[in-house]
Formats: sequence, C-alpha cells, structure tokens
Amino acid sequence: MLSPNQSHTPLAKALHWGFIVLYGYGLLKQLEDLSELESTGLLVFEVVFALIFLIIVVLRYGYMRRFETFLGTPVPLTQKRVARVVHVGMYLCLALLPLSGLLIAGLYRQGIKTGPMQDLAVGIHSFSASLSYVLIFIHIAAAIYSRIKGEGIWTSMVPVWKEQGH
Repeated sequence: MLSPNQSHTPLAKALHWGFIVLYGYGLLKQLEDLSELESTGLLVFEVVFALIFLIIVVLRYGYMRRFETFLGTPVPLTQKRVARVVHVGMYLCLALLPLSGLLIAGLYRQGIKTGPMQDLAVGIHSFSASLSYVLIFIHIAAAIYSRIKGEGIWTSMVPVWKEQGH
C-alpha cells in the first residue's frame, strides 16, 4: 500500500481520468430512440462500445481495489465506509450500463423492440444511468470537501489545485 502523502500511481490516474472521457463520450453519443438500432452499423458500434466500456470498468475496479482510497491524512472509519459504498455503487452502476445496453441490443436484434422485456432492460439502463449521475456528483462533492479540509486525498488523484504540504 502507498503511504500517506503519496500520490496514486500513474496507471490509477490514467484509468480514472481516461474513464471520465469514455463515460462523457458515452453520454454524448447516447441514442435518442431505440429505432436507431435498425442500422446494423450502429448496432455493432454500440455493442463494441459497451463491451469496451465493460472491460475497462472491470479492469479499473480490479486494479483500483488494491489501493486505499484515502492516501492523505487519516480519516474516520465512517468516512472510509461511506466512500467505499459510493465507489462500489459507482462501479456497479457503471457495469450495469453496458450490461443493460447489451441486453437492449440483444433483444432488439432478436426482434423484441417493445414489450415488458425491453421495458425492463431500458428501465435498468435508465436507472443505472441516473444513479451513476447521483453517485458521481457525491464523489465529486466529497473530493472537493476533502480538498477544502486539506486531507491530501485530492492531491493524490487530481493534477491541479494541489494542497499545501502534500
């Protein structure tokens, strides 16, 4: 494990910030209507994107779980537990997004374009997207709060607005 006042590894930072770009791209290119999946090229692109997204989420989780979240000043156990719940929740939501997207695409490809199964898949996809927004907001707010408190957590992962003494 890394000692306090150390930074996360360059790979951890690359996974963190690179994933933000991938997530943002996913938001920008999202479908307006399922009928867009009539285009085989778009359907294939969506499936490949979902698979890449899922692989990166799994790899990122596997890599990042080896490290302590808090590399700055020691924090209360309750704060560590809340951070763990938020992080695991984000990973679950971020894994559910491509999994539900793949389910939507698979159902659509099999001719199930409407109905309860497609509604359930779309509902899971929408729920996981909405929950991911909330958890990401909490994550960012907690990072800013930690930065204001000067705990060193911000500096361990963010390349700008470094804290004094870290």
